[in-house]
Amino acid sequence: MGGLRPKGAPVKWAVVANGENRRVALFAAAAEAAGCGTPRVVEWRDVLRDGGHDFADDEVVRLDSPGENAEVDRLLRGIDEPTRVEGSARWYAGFLDGVRSLRGGRRLDDPADLAVLFDKRLCHARLHAAGVPVPQSPTSGALRTVEDWDGVRDLMAEAALRRVFVKLAHGSSASGVLAVETTASGRIRATTSVERTADGDLHNSLRIRRYTDEAQIAAIVDTLAPDGLHIERWLPKASLGSRSADLRVVVVAGRATHAVVRTSRSPLTNLHLGGARGDLAAVRALAGDRWAEALSIGERAAACFPGTLCVGVDLLPAVGWRRFAVGEVNAFGDLLPGLTGLPGSGAEGLDTYAAQVAALRSLSPGHFPVRPALLLDTPTRTAHAPA
Repeated sequence: MGGLRPKGAPVKWAVVANGENRRVALFAAAAEAAGCGTPRVVEWRDVLRDGGHDFADDEVVRLDSPGENAEVDRLLRGIDEPTRVEGSARWYAGFLDGVRSLRGGRRLDDPADLAVLFDKRLCHARLHAAGVPVPQSPTSGALRTVEDWDGVRDLMAEAALRRVFVKLAHGSSASGVLAVETTASGRIRATTSVERTADGDLHNSLRIRRYTDEAQIAAIVDTLAPDGLHIERWLPKASLGSRSADLRVVVVAGRATHAVVRTSRSPLTNLHLGGARGDLAAVRALAGDRWAEALSIGERAAACFPGTLCVGVDLLPAVGWRRFAVGEVNAFGDLLPGLTGLPGSGAEGLDTYAAQVAALRSLSPGHFPVRPALLLDTPTRTAHAPA
């Protein structure tokens, strides 16, 4: 089958994506600037409707997020309202079926890696087994299931956790995330972007809400639980100015190439929820000699997914910027427009997409071999996985 094209030669790119999404435009611009021509775009909706797609052996196939498209979302979740939170387990099953239906080509996103990356419980267990620092979690590895709010409370009490994040196992972009805190007197508060309607439906909102009525919190969690929940300790974060902060570190071909500081006045730092980019130079100064360790932890997390060219690692800095843990690893965590590479990363002057295009040329032949039909790559089903 041969290897990738010789170093320095143009690559024949194909991208599985929602063609109208800005991610596609940004990646196409990077490929064109590198002299590779315009990538061939294969629409997610066509993959899902047609039962797959065939790629030529000389095509390098990059998967991008199937999000931000109402039709694709409906095909994956079976729900007509894009803002609805429910349906993430069905989304997970449909997405993996779509990934497995892709045939041929040299794929930069390993299906087995994606099955773990999109299950926070499995991802946490893989990182923990590799010695990557992660928050304490009673649901790691999906060994403990959570059926309702009472189950969340029981696991919190068993693990002596007063502050936790309750997350959808297959969620993304903070969908369905609740930051839950309790006091010694038993009072409870949940901070979330979830809006519960009068009829009990859950919707993602761009406005952060704080619920203090346990009955309301229980109703939200009970609605989310059938899709699978992941619980992890809410670590006290470092601050930048008067705002809490964390880091998104993009790792390309094993090397931390880009980093952005995300700050917020709420526990959720996602930029679409009112978070803001912080001063990276200030963070590097605060971290001092621990900055290199922070990047190393990001690279160690990415190394747990060797068949995937690029991931975005969310790093949680402890108070004082001396210790770091991994909150999540994102398969499609490279949408950081205008951000150029870190000094010494080899990606100076390149955005996250140009860094991926450049990195591929430096890899040894055969690093991403041609894939046949992917039945061989289907991961063993586990008890929590949708049938």
